[in-house]
Amino acid sequence: MDIHEYQAKEILADYGVRIAEGGLAHSPEEAVQRAREIGGDVWVVKAQIHSGARGKAGGIKICKTHEEVEAAAQEMLGKTLVTLQTGPAGKVCSRVYIEAATDIAREMYLCILVDRSTERIVMIGSAQGGMEIEDMVETKPEVIKRIYVEPAVGLQDFQARKMAFALGIATSHLNQAIKTIKGCYRALRDLDANMVEINPLVVTRNGDLVAIDAKMNFDPNALFRRHKISELRDKTQIDPREVAAADHDLSYIGLDGDIGCMINGAGLAMATMDMIKLAGGEPANFLDVGGGASAERTEKAFRLVLADKGVKAMLVNIFAGINRCDWIAEGVVHAVRNIDMKVPLIVRLSGTNVEAGRRIIAESGLPIIMAETLADAAEKAVKARNEVVAKEKITSEKIESQSRGNA
Repeated sequence: MDIHEYQAKEILADYGVRIAEGGLAHSPEEAVQRAREIGGDVWVVKAQIHSGARGKAGGIKICKTHEEVEAAAQEMLGKTLVTLQTGPAGKVCSRVYIEAATDIAREMYLCILVDRSTERIVMIGSAQGGMEIEDMVETKPEVIKRIYVEPAVGLQDFQARKMAFALGIATSHLNQAIKTIKGCYRALRDLDANMVEINPLVVTRNGDLVAIDAKMNFDPNALFRRHKISELRDKTQIDPREVAAADHDLSYIGLDGDIGCMINGAGLAMATMDMIKLAGGEPANFLDVGGGASAERTEKAFRLVLADKGVKAMLVNIFAGINRCDWIAEGVVHAVRNIDMKVPLIVRLSGTNVEAGRRIIAESGLPIIMAETLADAAEKAVKARNEVVAKEKITSEKIESQSRGNA
């Protein structure tokens, strides 16, 4: 789960990380008021979206008057910002953060994250920070320093000092640097975060060490015990289909294809999506309904998949182990009758009571296409999708022809 920059800064400030004075605004008028409260004569207006590289997309503006602050906020609020991290759909900015400008002498990069490949925590730092850090990983890998931390032992003082020296911190600022590094580590450990990133971490001309930008990402599986963190979720920054799925305790990820999927088991879901692509199609989603696919849960999953208006066909692929195919079949029949489906439905059942399950679907009288194997199901789903697209094209051409005739 991602959170906004201002939220990450508030958390890190509680752990001893120094940040610039700032305030949140939801309107241009509020932005000007925040600037007046902060004082000074230079401010930075930052769009709050779940993405980095905002500066390149016009999401960060330096302002020297209240009129410039108002204009910058007016330009950002309600605007869809497209960055390398958001994809072409972009993210809508609904709030801005007004921050006192910092007199920067030098920029650095600091990140602490969970490295699942080594089952440890890794600190990543560079004496050269800023917007081009992604490029430096490719062009100048030697400037990136990595230090691994054993979770059972925790971050040691000598490791924090080693990272501080790698960042090029002068000995006069060493204590503050260690406090900042250890504060980031404690925040990650205490709050079940997957990542804490400060880019840039700067040394000011007054000698202070300040986090100019901050990003945190949290393990969604631990949110049940982190209620305060869970409350920071901004649903406007998340695919609405994924929000609806989370509300129903379903594992869903929206994709760009047009073949909807409902599958039990993450591994089977991945294999099914691979088979769809191998057959020449594109999956519209990843949806794992889990082991308890009751009739009610099945109907919710159907509605979630079909809420995507781009879906041209739907594939249900169930391997019944703990579940039973006859239960699943009853749920599918119940869902199709309640929803009044308009797209072709392909169902493949395997496992416990598979014959009973297939009989229930066959006797339902519903136009459900049955498949024997995963490959067969994928091929039938792609074929059904292609037929729908072809019919839509013919209908569109007829309408266009009639329009030209009437003209």
